[in-house]
Amino acid sequence: MQKDFSYPLNIDDLNQQEQHYRLKADAEQLKTLKAVLQVEGVKSFMADIFLKLNVRQHRLDIWGKVKAELELKSVITLENFTKKYEAPFAYYFDTEATYQDIKDLDPGINDEIPDIIENGQIDLGNIAIEQLALVLEDYPRLDGEEFHFVSEFDEETTKRSNPFAVLQNLKK
Repeated sequence: MQKDFSYPLNIDDLNQQEQHYRLKADAEQLKTLKAVLQVEGVKSFMADIFLKLNVRQHRLDIWGKVKAELELKSVITLENFTKKYEAPFAYYFDTEATYQDIKDLDPGINDEIPDIIENGQIDLGNIAIEQLALVLEDYPRLDGEEFHFVSEFDEETTKRSNPFAVLQNLKK
């Protein structure tokens, strides 16, 4: 994804004990996150990430929470506002699966599909950014803001300009 907020881990270096990582973006990294997330500003960004490797099951469980305070632009008023996010997450990697293995799976609707480890590494920074991006609104707006559409045509004008209005008059 990007390199300025990157925390790569080699899977071979992990032990089977539960591990905890706390990532916190510094001022320079906040600027990078602003560009990556395409928002007006990032005031704070922190992630608590837990890992648990199970070698016998070829499974790496990852869970945690991402917290951020972002400056967004309202799509209604075009004014900037600040919003806090908390994004809890949990998923797992299959440490031996390939893309072909995942492609060949025939999962049910409730089955979890594992993520794939590329080149023996995962990047905690990318995981944290992805989890925050998943909870961002496509069209941000302040709480309570509503869009009210006002037509430039009144009902009478719309009826007259309707091409089927002529046919309706013939019916009478």
